[in-house]
Amino acid sequence: MTTVVNDRRRGFYLDSVALMRLSRTVAGMAGVVECGMMMGTPANKRIMADAGVLDAVGEAAGPGDLVIAIAGHDAAAADAALAAACALLDAPKSATGDTRAFAPRTLRAALAADPAANLALISVPGAFAAAEARKALNRGLNVLMFSDNVPLAEEVALKQLARVKGLLMMGPDCGTAIIGGTPLGFANVVPRGDIGIVGASGTGIQEVSCLIANNGGGISHAIGVGGRDLKAEVGGITMLMAIDLLDADPATKTIVIISKPPAESVAKAVLDRVAKSKKRFAICFLGGTSMQVPKNAKLAPTLEAAADLALGRDRMGDALPDVLLMPGKLIRGLYAGGTLAAEAQVVLVAAGLGCASNAPIPGAAKLTAGAVGHALIDLGDDDYTQGRPHPMIDPSVRDEPLRAALADTAVGVVLIDVVLGRGAHADPASFVAAVLGASAKSRPLIVATVTGTSDDPQDRTGQRAILENAGVVLAQSNAEAARLALRIVSDTVIQSIG
Repeated sequence: MTTVVNDRRRGFYLDSVALMRLSRTVAGMAGVVECGMMMGTPANKRIMADAGVLDAVGEAAGPGDLVIAIAGHDAAAADAALAAACALLDAPKSATGDTRAFAPRTLRAALAADPAANLALISVPGAFAAAEARKALNRGLNVLMFSDNVPLAEEVALKQLARVKGLLMMGPDCGTAIIGGTPLGFANVVPRGDIGIVGASGTGIQEVSCLIANNGGGISHAIGVGGRDLKAEVGGITMLMAIDLLDADPATKTIVIISKPPAESVAKAVLDRVAKSKKRFAICFLGGTSMQVPKNAKLAPTLEAAADLALGRDRMGDALPDVLLMPGKLIRGLYAGGTLAAEAQVVLVAAGLGCASNAPIPGAAKLTAGAVGHALIDLGDDDYTQGRPHPMIDPSVRDEPLRAALADTAVGVVLIDVVLGRGAHADPASFVAAVLGASAKSRPLIVATVTGTSDDPQDRTGQRAILENAGVVLAQSNAEAARLALRIVSDTVIQSIG
């Protein structure tokens, strides 16, 4: 029988990403069943309660309190884990990743320390994020809001305020940006260049920027807008402002736009703005390929095609590796990046393959419980991350679904993305290799792509080597991996789309 212990730290705040990492460290200790370290908001307490790690101490916490919730195999293990968690929280920056050498508690104090600052990165619980963003905008700061679970009406109000003030409001739920060569959020280390990116998808920006970097190009700026910016209610406010900024930037020659298909009214506004520019555009509205674009733009059906267009080159990798063919078998996709799952579905559906997903492209099937057939799963979806970090932070989220796919005799190929960059796990490839173990002869083929560069902290070359040594078939891009999966199960070479 497990033992649950909680601790409550009043008025103690630590960035949610840092808390996720610390909780995974503690959860990996001997005798620990589960660990949660979250602010005591009602939503977070429900998550911890559902996970069976909340007791009366944690239940009494307020939204400004930190809850440390441990479930151990016995009382000794739970107490030891709680002590370890407290020690990690009290450790200096080198252990926690939290800035302790100078950690201003307010925006006012931060600006007093650095009056030249012009951007605030906000990563607080969604219930508090809008208020902090409003303070930043009113002090003349651009905002990148990593936080999610912000009401749509708040997003609209913040973006309208930012537009009046001539500031960028990136987000909510903006996971990636590269501003002046500086990676923010889950961004990769890429060279400077003359290609600008505006994206409503973090992993979409990562895939395109890395394909450009790995094929000789560079990025001027990559501006994330948040996943809801192109909804009719928001009107593409940040997207349009970002296009204005890149259009006015003399260092930017080509602009890439990335999003799932926008609302019709927003698509018209974006394309009308593109038509006024003298620069080249590559437009990737994943799953939307029928719209007319201006003469200075080309429509890209995939992220790979968008990178090709931006570089002014033909298909990057039409020659697929030789692989063992498994006609009649099924494809399973286990993705950390939701947009990468969507891109794979674009490729599969365009080839006539029925393929369900829990985050489908327009017109594709929605994955339901008990469904059979080809399926792509976005493991970053809320259904898989309740009370757990995103799989880019904690790759073990994929372990059990991968084991299940390996054990399914109907599955012929498993598609996997390994996403690198600032903020991502230090060694995600080793998690995949550990699950594969010594089962290479009996398992389905694993086809993977590594989104990253050799300059990333994880080193793309080293991560690819780990996967290759584990028997994984490597593709040069996510779209190429999907085409290779099609070849494996259909016994034919599938031509590129776009």
